[in-house]
Amino acid sequence: MQSKPRVGSPDLLLPDALRAPVMEHLQAVRKGLEARGWGGRTGFGERPAVVVIDLALGWTQPDEQMGSHIDPVVESTCRVLAAAREAGAPIFFTTSYCDPAEPPTPQSRKLKVRVTPENESVYDLDPRLERRLSEKILYKKYASCFKGTNFQEMLCSLRVDTLIVTGVSTSHCVYATCRDAADSYHVIVPREAVGERCELFHEVNLLDVDMELGDVMPCGDVVAWLEST
Repeated sequence: MQSKPRVGSPDLLLPDALRAPVMEHLQAVRKGLEARGWGGRTGFGERPAVVVIDLALGWTQPDEQMGSHIDPVVESTCRVLAAAREAGAPIFFTTSYCDPAEPPTPQSRKLKVRVTPENESVYDLDPRLERRLSEKILYKKYASCFKGTNFQEMLCSLRVDTLIVTGVSTSHCVYATCRDAADSYHVIVPREAVGERCELFHEVNLLDVDMELGDVMPCGDVVAWLEST
């Protein structure tokens, strides 16, 4: 039987010889943090919203600069979207944009993104998400969905208390969004619906989210809760 493909870029996956020891160590870290009082459960609130972070073609196509094999993440996110739509929960998508007049920042030296007005279509949402016109797209330039956008105001106007976070990348935009959301919302992360190109970064940051920012749980549990609302 063929094994389930791993999420990420082939050259950034953990070597087979290291995977088991690394995962064993992360479980030990979890137990150590739990012994110190970390890792309590935030649970669900009453009014959920879903945010789908950066599942645009530039991230979902492996041959793109920022892309990697994340088909399982897209598929799991689609499961969450289907349940959220049935439940009538608000849905938000994020992507970026190209502005040649945008002044560079010191961080611009860390990663030279090869996007120009000619290939800006990499920021188009992956069509598999089947985004509806009633589902808001946030165009952001920073990692967090909250920085430089009116995301917080829109969630407040909808009286949202639970934010279900999906998309990429776990160590960057997903983590930053969870960090900014944690003081105001029940943060829920469906495990299979987030990912990134580097397996080690994914596992470490997902553990950090689960220990101090929100609840990381199986996608099926999140879908079941949405179906029950």
